[in-house]
Amino acid sequence: MDIWSWLCDLPSSDDWPESDSPPVFELVSSNAGGSPDNTPKSIVLNAQRTSGSNTEALVTLTVCLHGFHPSNTNKTLWVSDPCPLSADKPFLPLLLQLLQEIIARSPSTHDTTCPRSQLQRLKPEPISWILDSHSPESFSNFFNLVFLCRLFWLCVCDAPSEVGSLYFKTLLPPNLEALSSNKHVIRTFLMSVGVDAELCFMRTLGYMLAKWLMLRELGVGLQSLTPLPSYRLGFSYATESHGFWILKAYAPILSMPRTCVNGQQDQYPLLETKESVLRYALAHQQLEAVIQLEYSVGFYDGFLQVNARVDNIRFHVAKLGLSKNDYGEYTEEKHFPSRIRIWVGPEIGSTYVASLSLGRSTDNPEREVETQKTMHGSFGKSKVPKVKAKATSSARTRMRNWRWEQDADGNAAVFEAVLCDNVSGIEVATWKPAKGGNPVNGLRRRYSGPNRPFNKSGGVIFAGDEYGEGVGWRLSKEMEGSVLKWRIGGKVWLSYWPNDLKSPYFETRCVDWCDEVDLPLIPGK
Repeated sequence: MDIWSWLCDLPSSDDWPESDSPPVFELVSSNAGGSPDNTPKSIVLNAQRTSGSNTEALVTLTVCLHGFHPSNTNKTLWVSDPCPLSADKPFLPLLLQLLQEIIARSPSTHDTTCPRSQLQRLKPEPISWILDSHSPESFSNFFNLVFLCRLFWLCVCDAPSEVGSLYFKTLLPPNLEALSSNKHVIRTFLMSVGVDAELCFMRTLGYMLAKWLMLRELGVGLQSLTPLPSYRLGFSYATESHGFWILKAYAPILSMPRTCVNGQQDQYPLLETKESVLRYALAHQQLEAVIQLEYSVGFYDGFLQVNARVDNIRFHVAKLGLSKNDYGEYTEEKHFPSRIRIWVGPEIGSTYVASLSLGRSTDNPEREVETQKTMHGSFGKSKVPKVKAKATSSARTRMRNWRWEQDADGNAAVFEAVLCDNVSGIEVATWKPAKGGNPVNGLRRRYSGPNRPFNKSGGVIFAGDEYGEGVGWRLSKEMEGSVLKWRIGGKVWLSYWPNDLKSPYFETRCVDWCDEVDLPLIPGK
C-alpha cells in the first residue's frame, strides 16, 4: 500500500481529466482473502475534483465500501476536507485532518489530566517540517501508518462487521511493517507534536494492535492467514536533550512474549468463563515507559570523565478503553512491573573506554538478633532442688518491596530493580508454584493502603533519591571534540496476580528495547 505516492501522482488542476470516473485507489479487496458468497467486496479511496471560492481547484478524498450490502453496493464511509491542488503542499490539510481525528477518538485512560477535548488542534508548522525534511519514500510509510490508524476507527466502529473482518485479515497485517520501517520519521513526529498528542496517537496504535492480537489468540482464523511478524510490535525511541538521555517506549501487553503462565510455559490453561473475561480485560492494556538518565562530561588532563545517574524511571500500564465502565469488576485488575533492567554504555566494539566504575555495592543487609534467657528455680523445704531454664531468640529483618542493584555487562552499566513479595520475600517475576498452587496474598490490593508498592493508578516511579550513586566511564583524551553514539536500553517484566478477584490465574510477560543516543564530547556543550 503506497497511498502517498498515489496522491502525489494525481493530476494537477490544469490536467485533471474531464470524466465522471474519479481516480480510484483500491485499499483492500475480498478477493485477496476469500469471500464466502463470492461477491466482490472492496474498500477504495476516491479522489474527486471540486471548486472552491474564486474557482480554486480542490480535491476531496472519500473512503467508500463496495459490495458489502445488497441494497447499497456503494457506501461512502468518510469524506476529507477539500485540499487545494495549487498549494505548495496540497495534502498537508489531509494529513492534519487524519491526525486530529485519530487523536479525537483515541482510547482514554479516564484518569488523565489532559482530556482529549482539551487538546489544541495540531499546528501545521511541525507537520510541514516533517514533510520537507524526509524523502517521499521514507515519509510514505509514516503516512500509511497514519491512514491505517484512521481506517481502524472507520472499519471497526463505523462499518458492518464484514468490513472490520476484512480490515483485520487482509489490510492490516501486510502493512504493519510501517511501524518498524523508517522509524526516524515516527520519532520526529512524536517529538514535534508534544507529549499529550503523542500519548493519544500511541494509545490508538496500541488499541488497534491489541484488537488484532486478541483476535489471533481467540482463534478466529487469523493464525493461518496472518502469522506474527518477525519485527517487534510496539515502538520505542531515544533522544539526547539538555543533559538527559531519554528512552520512551510503548508495548501492547499481548505483543510481549510470556515467560510463564499458571506455571506453564508459552500456553494458556483451560479457563472458566470468568477467567476468560479477565483475560479480555487484561488484553486491553499497554505498557508506557519513560527512562530518563542524567549525564555529565568532565574534561581533565589526559582523560575525559562521563558520569550518568538515574533521574527518573516511570512505568505506567494504561487501560485502553472507550468507556469508563468497559471492564466492570475487572477495572482494578492489571499487569504490574515485577522486574526492571536498564543499561547504558558505549556502542559495541568501542575501544576508547578505559574503565567503568559502578556506584552501588551489592546489598548486604544486617539482621538484628534478640536473645532472651529466663531461669526458674524452686528452693525451700524441697530436698531436691528444681531449676528450670528457658532461652529464646528472635531475628528481625527489614523487608522492602523493591531491591535495587548495579551490575556491568562489558562497558555497559546495568541498573536493575526486582520486586519481591513483602510477605514471603519471593521474587515475583520468577515465581512458579507447584501444580494447582495459587498466588500468595502479599500483593493483593496492591493499589491501596499505606504500604503499597505501586501508585494509585497502578504504575511505579523511581527517582534519583531511590537509586543512589551513579556510574562513570573514563575515556581517552583523543575523543574530545567528537560526538559518540551511546547505547541505552531496557528490559521489563510485567506480571499479573489477582488484585481484588479470587482467581488462580497469573502470568508474566517480558519486553526489551535498545536505541542509540548522542554523547557530545565538546567543551561548553
